[in-house]
Amino acid sequence: MSVKRKGQSKVTIFPDWCKGCGICAAFCPAKVMELNDQGKAVVIREEECINCGFCELHCPDFAIMVQPKVDDEIPAVCRALLKKASLPDAGKDEESIKEKG
Repeated sequence: MSVKRKGQSKVTIFPDWCKGCGICAAFCPAKVMELNDQGKAVVIREEECINCGFCELHCPDFAIMVQPKVDDEIPAVCRALLKKASLPDAGKDEESIKEKG
């Protein structure tokens, strides 16, 4: 079971993809989002996000992405795969990998 901590996540909404259904704003347990005057979802209290992933999983338009803010939140399995992969980033420190996303 993952630990849910506030303020450890970065919530990104792609406004061109959002159709304004409001599912994310209505069901977010931390009330991180709301709909703006144009009917699009916007992040209003990112520091309250508990990284539950509800919004990302239930967005019918795939317009929301929730990512960890720090490298420690990247699962160890993913870090190990990045190191093993024959990617151009292999062998570089984790900071340079994070910058490239």
